[in-house]
Amino acid sequence: MSTLPCRTVLALLKLASCLSLALASHNAAAAGPSNYLKRPPDWFKSDEGRKVLANVLSWQSAHGDWPKNMDTTSKFNELERSKISGTFDNGATLGELRLLARAYNADADSQYKTAFLLGLNHVLEAQYPNGGWPQTFPPGKGYPRHITFNDNTMAGLMAFLREVSGKNDYAFLDQGLRVRCRASFDRGIECILKCQVRIDGKLTVWCAQHDEITFAPCSARSYELASLSGAESAGILKLLMSVENPTPEVRQAIESGAVWFRTHQVTGLRLDRSHGDRVAVADPNAPPLWARFYDLETGKPFYCDRDGIKKSDYNQVGRERRNGYSWLGSWGEEVEDAYRRWIATVKP
Repeated sequence: MSTLPCRTVLALLKLASCLSLALASHNAAAAGPSNYLKRPPDWFKSDEGRKVLANVLSWQSAHGDWPKNMDTTSKFNELERSKISGTFDNGATLGELRLLARAYNADADSQYKTAFLLGLNHVLEAQYPNGGWPQTFPPGKGYPRHITFNDNTMAGLMAFLREVSGKNDYAFLDQGLRVRCRASFDRGIECILKCQVRIDGKLTVWCAQHDEITFAPCSARSYELASLSGAESAGILKLLMSVENPTPEVRQAIESGAVWFRTHQVTGLRLDRSHGDRVAVADPNAPPLWARFYDLETGKPFYCDRDGIKKSDYNQVGRERRNGYSWLGSWGEEVEDAYRRWIATVKP
């Protein structure tokens, strides 16, 4: 029986370990604060509830945000607050803020309100004057300072601020602060419209991140090149379709984005995840897919490794990035479903 060389075995073990850690981090974060939002009011007054909230409070940074990819409800943090690195990336901070609001409504403990206000004001202060948000605040000098649509960062912040401005869950806040949240949401919409990429005079969709001054598409990590993004643009369009009484500009952005998704399907291809690997195989009966990234000049899908070199064939990407990143997805189906509902309800 043939055996693999030691170097190959070690490489495979390293890949498996990285994927396992990434999945564990994602699952831990997903299982955090959102797990407790539907608990009854009495639970927040119980010993268990107060312990969970104490854990959450211990992970809040001095700025008011929380770290990502971590279940902040399960373990008390012993670090100094000044050493905690918070972010808006990967849904961080928003779950904790929603949970604190729920806790304050149930228990009226002032520490929950104080922490919530610190976090909410941090979100508001992080917004650029042009309406966009960086991935982290203060933004620093690297790509996190760009207007960040990646992983629905900005769309998530905006949806949260709209909740705060209008839902009864946040009636404990000063009305002026809630009005400020609505104004912040509206500025975010204006920023989204300014960022929508226009090619040959036609509106298309968005990049995962845009320059915070010029609004131009920007690169992030080495394999996240400036492009048209199928994943992030889907989230943006769904947010725009949720806007009440949309302006003509918002309608145009939605219509143009929906057309772009219909004309940029990846057909005849199916992702096969058998044998511990993920490869693309030809399948004429496969449902359409959409690429994470499309070239700004050619409009064609591309994929790449950490070297940042574009590849037109998904299977040419090395196993580590092929399995460790979402290069293809059904994002266009989500857009089409939302668009059908939007067309049926929006006034002509």
